[in-house]
Amino acid sequence: MPDNPETDFKQVIVLRKDLNMRKGKMVAQGAHASMAVFTRGPGTSFVAGVSGLEMRVVLDEASAAWLTGRFRKICVSADSEAQLLELHRQALAAGLPCALIQDSGITEFGGVPTYTALAIGPGSNEKLDPITSSLRLL
Repeated sequence: MPDNPETDFKQVIVLRKDLNMRKGKMVAQGAHASMAVFTRGPGTSFVAGVSGLEMRVVLDEASAAWLTGRFRKICVSADSEAQLLELHRQALAAGLPCALIQDSGITEFGGVPTYTALAIGPGSNEKLDPITSSLRLL
């Protein structure tokens, strides 16, 4: 199926390669970033429901299309903390949903809180590619 920039949405997950994280740690950090786009987003609220705590998320068009469509995630790498933070700045400036993850450092990184991952999107190829297309696939 060819890409259609008007209806084909993706999320790009950026993981720092310079940290030499264990594979399981990388997967966990990427998963945190992917989910945090929704759980930390401005349209998210938590309310007491009949069966416990409920989360409500107001979705924009791209997020709704992504969640009900192909659900594409592209995993790429950043070479440094500086590069990860710059990508985050660019995503925010472009108005894209994004989530920057800072690990507490308990299991790795010698107890030092460390930026490990960034999720950008869901968004269209047209909006994401100028920020992420030069990054290497994991």
